[in-house]
Amino acid sequence: MTTRLLPAVAAALSLALAAAACGGSSGGSSPARNDGRGPITVATGKDLTGTVQRLVAAWNDGRPKERVRLVELPEDGDQARQQLVQNMRIESDAYDVVRLDAVWTAEFAARRWILPLPDGLVDASSFVPAALETGKYRGRLYAAPWLTGTGVLYYREDLLAEARVKGPPKTWAELRDACAKVRRTPGGRGVDCYAGQYGKYEGLTVNYSEAVQSAGGEVFDSSGRPRVDTPQAKAGLRFLVDAFRNGTVPRKAITFKEEEGRRAFQEGHLVFHRNWAYVYALAAGKDGSEVAGKFGVAPIPGEDGPGSGTLGGNNLAVSAFSRHQATARDFVAHIVSPAVQREYGRAQSFPLSLAALYGDPEMIKRYPYLPVLRQGMDKARPRPVVVRYSEVSAAVQEHVTAALTGKKPADQASEDLQRALAALAD
Repeated sequence: MTTRLLPAVAAALSLALAAAACGGSSGGSSPARNDGRGPITVATGKDLTGTVQRLVAAWNDGRPKERVRLVELPEDGDQARQQLVQNMRIESDAYDVVRLDAVWTAEFAARRWILPLPDGLVDASSFVPAALETGKYRGRLYAAPWLTGTGVLYYREDLLAEARVKGPPKTWAELRDACAKVRRTPGGRGVDCYAGQYGKYEGLTVNYSEAVQSAGGEVFDSSGRPRVDTPQAKAGLRFLVDAFRNGTVPRKAITFKEEEGRRAFQEGHLVFHRNWAYVYALAAGKDGSEVAGKFGVAPIPGEDGPGSGTLGGNNLAVSAFSRHQATARDFVAHIVSPAVQREYGRAQSFPLSLAALYGDPEMIKRYPYLPVLRQGMDKARPRPVVVRYSEVSAAVQEHVTAALTGKKPADQASEDLQRALAALAD
């Protein structure tokens, strides 16, 4: 499922927490770089548009002795990470290239499961600066940036027009008011207001972080200390809790991941929807979309103005246990090259890491949301770049879920989460 420059929190957290966990490698000898060539397997996410398959087919046509086989990881980010971790722990050579969520780079590099990419393999100057930083660990590039971006707000232009609402909301209060007006129109009957991703998985960490940031708070400060018990952070969590209580978010959204929310919006059941840029092409398609030609894209709203999204993205890294690392490196460089990124960008709406694409007139004509996305990326913040990130995310999911489901008050959940994160930072 990615701020022009990563703020100081990323570096501070990496320094603060890396030492605690980087000793836990796979347990074997230190892996070495090799120049082996031959067939490779690429572990990636679900190819929703079939574009990656076409890119791989073109590679295979020209390299019969170095063919690429794709293996799709689970849609759930936590399950995908666990599958990769299990393979790396046993030093398996099943995967030669792995697609990593931007926040996994530190863990995989510190545990020596991936190797640094050679200098000059990719043109670092061609990437969005924030995306490039997510592929680095201790100053070295371990994973080539491929997909990047941040959450955006999809909204029903037709329903807002019918309700005489001028433009998308910039604040949470405007969002609630717009929904109330839409519900009083014939077209708005039976349509839910808003949804993001609230299932107990990585998406909840993202949505919680965005709510905190959009209320003026931060999950960690620049020195690596958790700050989720501040008034601003508590206000962010209360927004989510209140949204479920007052019906702004439908109760069924407590299980939503990206695809459940995307389908709800695409089928016409939501006025507003927070999701990633990949949704645009699917919702705009004439086959199977009830909202094609009826929606727009805007930055996510916040408490007092436009909100702050979470930087997302996926990077490509070479497994330290691959027997054909030379082919794997060449494939990584091929996929993130300008020519292939442009081809990929013409076929689907995942935001890519190449900076030039965001000002390309052809791309903007095809995907009018690109200026909005870049605007959102300039305000977005990364998730903590830490070796123990999975434990941080698990703690967020545990306590935020308890608040959303009414098992504990929002303020208590914030204070309990503060203690849990402080223990992880010690």
